[in-house]
Amino acid sequence: QVQLVESGGGLVQAGGSLRLSCAASGSFFRFNTMGWYRQAPGKQRDLVAVITSGGSTNYGDSVKGRFTISRGNAENRVHLQMNSLEPEDTAVYYCNARIERDWVRDYWGQGTQVTVSS
Repeated sequence: QVQLVESGGGLVQAGGSLRLSCAASGSFFRFNTMGWYRQAPGKQRDLVAVITSGGSTNYGDSVKGRFTISRGNAENRVHLQMNSLEPEDTAVYYCNARIERDWVRDYWGQGTQVTVSS
């Protein structure tokens, strides 16, 4: 059974930094992409950043230049360095891992709260 465990959320003042980490386990197949999405109260879940097994990255427009996604030394780990945080970044952040073969399967973590105070 695939499990994604997130860590690193919390409360920070505007302009501060946080680092999120996610560790995935239990998959027979290699994850093609891993990344982060976020959901604020009353809003849809949006892309924050994703990274492929080859190292290609894609960021949501609102975080470009402030957030950096990377994969850990182990292929099943992903990190999100968040700098220059703004109150608008406040949300629950979800780790995602995707397998793409003849079928596509998404796995999600339980979410970690990030709160940025003004």
